Amino acid sequence: METTRTLPRRPRGRPARNGLDYADTRALLIRRGLEILTTQGVSATALDDVLKSINVPKGSFYHYFASKDAFVAVTVDTYAEYFARKLKQHFHNPLLTPLARLAAFVDDACHGVERHAFKRGCLVGNLGQEVSALDERLRLRLEAIFSDWEQALADCLSAAASSDELATDADCPALAHAFWVGWEGAILRARLSRSTAPMRAFFKLFLSALPRPRAFLP
Repeated sequence: METTRTLPRRPRGRPARNGLDYADTRALLIRRGLEILTTQGVSATALDDVLKSINVPKGSFYHYFASKDAFVAVTVDTYAEYFARKLKQHFHNPLLTPLARLAAFVDDACHGVERHAFKRGCLVGNLGQEVSALDERLRLRLEAIFSDWEQALADCLSAAASSDELATDADCPALAHAFWVGWEGAILRARLSRSTAPMRAFFKLFLSALPRPRAFLP
């Protein structure tokens, strides 16, 4: 996150008159953008929706961001940083075995969508569904984020193989790729059905498909 000393000056617009300084107002815009974009995506989100909800005049927006695309890009990066911390917290938990770490992540995600009444999904997954309307740079950024998530899970699965939870010849990158492809679809179905059952059903299927060490086989 940028500091007030490194933030660029904006040639257009004026600061919002909300009693907050530049960095605080910018952070408020990003936070509200996260809330709205994870609920309804880019196409259905007008800048007015974001600005009015936090009492920032529209004329002030360009003091903080050059365009809506720039605003969405920064919001996506903020979400990616947040989610990377969440994955690290779960996948590097020394108190759990590697597969238990993944199970804890799934439980946390299920509780999260329930907490938000199934209105919020995964920002990266949501925007990926709008690919035809996205800026090409944003499309590439979303794909890069998915790749980072796959690598984080692949490392966790590799740890599972090293601790005899998975077969030593398990293709961890391929398994991680398959997980995120299916997981994003499971979240979408959970929001449609207003139930975490699709998320838990997918995870159960994923676990059953993992190649186990010979000692685990019947």
